[in-house]
Amino acid sequence: MPKHYPRYRTAFTLIEVMVAVMIVSVVIAALLQMRGETAHKFLEIKKMLQTNQYNSLLIAQNSKYGFEKSNMDMNRLVEDFDLESNLRRKLKSIKVELGYEELKTVDTSEFEESDQGSSGSGLVFEIGDTSIKTENFTLHMMRVRVQ
Repeated sequence: MPKHYPRYRTAFTLIEVMVAVMIVSVVIAALLQMRGETAHKFLEIKKMLQTNQYNSLLIAQNSKYGFEKSNMDMNRLVEDFDLESNLRRKLKSIKVELGYEELKTVDTSEFEESDQGSSGSGLVFEIGDTSIKTENFTLHMMRVRVQ
């Protein structure tokens, strides 16, 4: 009496299992690669933001820098500040290129009425663009100087 095979299978074949494992492994590999790239980009952005904060604070607080074009390291910018040694060491290694472009000068004495006999006490506002360049990024800040 010949064996009677069921019409429907009750299990997966070896090839079906191997195809499923390959699909799952490709998806997992793609996810791991995306996670690695995201972590790398996140670290770059974190480093850029931190340096950006240092530069913005130091240039904004210290009016003797940023209105000229010069090359310097962050150590020169932080010499007037009391910083912990680890932060000072980290900033010391960053090279900075400062650039300045005067955009507009506004003389307020032009707006005074001439018949009042003004003593020429008008202020002069200089509006300019300070650029801070490091090896990782470039930052632009609009600045106003009162003369």
